[in-house]
Amino acid sequence: MTKKAVIVGASGLIGSSLLNILLTHPDYSEVLVIARKKTKSSSLKLKQIITGLDLLDEHIDEIKGDVLFCCLGTTKSQTPDENEYRKIDHDYPVKLAEIAFKNGIAQFHFVSAIGANALSSNFYLKTKGETERDIKAVGLTTTFIYQPSVLEGRKTKKRAGEKIAIAVLKVIGPFLFGSFKKYRAIKASEVAKAMFNQSLKNKTGAFTYTSDKIKKRA
Repeated sequence: MTKKAVIVGASGLIGSSLLNILLTHPDYSEVLVIARKKTKSSSLKLKQIITGLDLLDEHIDEIKGDVLFCCLGTTKSQTPDENEYRKIDHDYPVKLAEIAFKNGIAQFHFVSAIGANALSSNFYLKTKGETERDIKAVGLTTTFIYQPSVLEGRKTKKRAGEKIAIAVLKVIGPFLFGSFKKYRAIKASEVAKAMFNQSLKNKTGAFTYTSDKIKKRA
């Protein structure tokens, strides 16, 4: 039996890679993208809801399927206002989880970040941690949370700090073992592949994967 997927954040680094996998794999017969602009992807499987995420309530009856992939995320440079930042990184993902629960979508996949912690003093990590906590509290049948380290594969111009982080992790990555292995840089395509592979599993409960565990599932 083929599946129907819903994906939010399909224009991003991980989301775009995941969308390509879903559109070309026979296990998925329909892929619904929710976005502000139409995707350039072309497939008979592809369905689109063009809307702002503040208007999700207007589309609840359309957001149905077997799996919902949430690949939303932003950066301080893109969204300097902390209230807007929190809406993107917390409010929208939690709202989507609530809609998934209401509409009987069994699986929810969320891209978080390494070090996410609701008790962190770092705004970014605290927000991610609170989002993980609040998604789990929704009560979905199956929740997969992915905590990648620094992502490789960004096609757009990288920020200086990101360039340095990737360069450093490429050098020291092979020497990170044990509990430090999760800090190795990871390709966005690997995260997407792991998300796809896990979506085919018949599992129930909440599962969290750091970069090292994501690689094993890619």
